[in-house]
Amino acid sequence: MRLSSKIHLYSTVLFAMLLVVMNLSIYYLFYWLTLNSQREQVEAQAATIERGIREAGARIPVEELLRAYVPLDGMLRIVAQTSGDFPPITSPSQSALSQREVSYYAEKTTEIIRYANLPYVFVSVPTIWMDGEVINIQVTVSLREAEDNLRILRLVLVAVTAVALLPAIASSRVLGTLITKPISSMTHTMREIQDSGHFKRLELVDSSEDELMEMGDTFNRMIDLLESNYKKQEQFVSNASHELKTPLTVIEGYANLLKRKGLDRPDLFRESIDAIHSEAIRMKEMTERLLLLARDREKWHVDWELLDLLEIAEESAKAFRNAYGRDVYTETEESVIGYADKNLLRQLLFIFLDNARKYSDEPIVIQVGHSHAVGWIRIIDRGIGIPFEDIPKVFDRFYRVDPARSRKSGGAGLGLSLAKEIADAIGARIDLESREGVGTTVTVSLRETRV
Repeated sequence: MRLSSKIHLYSTVLFAMLLVVMNLSIYYLFYWLTLNSQREQVEAQAATIERGIREAGARIPVEELLRAYVPLDGMLRIVAQTSGDFPPITSPSQSALSQREVSYYAEKTTEIIRYANLPYVFVSVPTIWMDGEVINIQVTVSLREAEDNLRILRLVLVAVTAVALLPAIASSRVLGTLITKPISSMTHTMREIQDSGHFKRLELVDSSEDELMEMGDTFNRMIDLLESNYKKQEQFVSNASHELKTPLTVIEGYANLLKRKGLDRPDLFRESIDAIHSEAIRMKEMTERLLLLARDREKWHVDWELLDLLEIAEESAKAFRNAYGRDVYTETEESVIGYADKNLLRQLLFIFLDNARKYSDEPIVIQVGHSHAVGWIRIIDRGIGIPFEDIPKVFDRFYRVDPARSRKSGGAGLGLSLAKEIADAIGARIDLESREGVGTTVTVSLRETRV
């Protein structure tokens, strides 16, 4: 069942139930008020008869006295407890009531009875007769008129319910269409995207702040994100294919050269082996970084711990001094504790140190410090620097400021992109400052530190 049909059905059923409950409440309220009013009237009539009989005493014959007080649509009877009963007096239309069984009541009694399938109000009032005996003055009044009124009320309420359901059914259909219109538009847009392969947005012309408007706006923002990710994926696949194609082409060329002349020329053999080895290492590093970038951050298994940032900096400096024979110094005034993953933090520092090594010949400086409960490690080089307009782009995948020099030094434009991913994983902030011909300064700030 479609959503619009469900809204139509549920709203109609709910409205019908509310209407039925409301009309039933009205009917039973009117029913209770009517019967209560009739009981009170008959009780008042019985009290009047009782006073009239006591005041008349023996001056008026009993039958004439009863005939004077008989209800217009009922019966009046005096019932004695021990002596004989007086004959009942009925109105012309209720003569059948005289055949009803007689009962004596010790206390005042009021009840709704049915006799010959007709409703009556029956009131029995005990009083003292002229001879001192306790008798019952019993008044029975027909409720036929009240029952006819209730029957008419039932018919009116049923008719009102039926008539009120017609606009309810129509309005619920319109309501379902209005509510599902943005959803239908969204479904249509999704199908167009699926069929054409092009991203489209919903046209939001309504200025309301309801949930449907919010859903449409959320859908458009989701499409923006999907389109952005799709373009990034296309660019990533294209660049990755290009970057991997180059070392494979170099390896293939040197392999063919070895097949033709490698056995006859030892110098060419060594050159080819070195080139193949170098390209294989570069392709391995590139593949590892590509795989790491493609992996979900939730699968990185970040092992949080408190770290001595000075110790991490000195270990990284020592590793680069031994590996590349470069001068790397650490500067700090005091020990700083940071909260991060040790291996990921070292990998992050290695990426920046490797860039400093590639693009500067001067000594590299690592500073450690803290400011406002935030610890930081700063890597400073005096190299060629980065143009100002290129700084916002250096963290994009495969972006290289100088493609020719980057190719010569072995870079693929993945290092800083991976550094950004690592920094996000360990909650670090990267600040990069650079000037052409002066050098570059990278600051890695860590959260939750203590001195």
